[in-house]
Amino acid sequence: MKVTTAIATLSILSALSFGAFAAQPVTQNQAQKLQSVGMISVSGIAGAPSDIRQALSAKADEQGAKAFRVIEVREEGNFHATAEIYQ
Repeated sequence: MKVTTAIATLSILSALSFGAFAAQPVTQNQAQKLQSVGMISVSGIAGAPSDIRQALSAKADEQGAKAFRVIEVREEGNFHATAEIYQ
């Protein structure tokens, strides 16, 4: 029983810690409280809107950002998105 509880606890903590380090999408109101550190864009994304968010989050992480706000999304066969990144 203790092993099962420990595994469940570790699984939850792992999920929380992953989410804590990934750049998160923010609204325009939330962004007003943050410091802008630049712009990023991703292109050639095929799939769902969640794939766009994931690609933007990964690119924001590479730049050391904690958050991003989507400025533009276009579909031209594949998706293209631009976001402002924040500390």
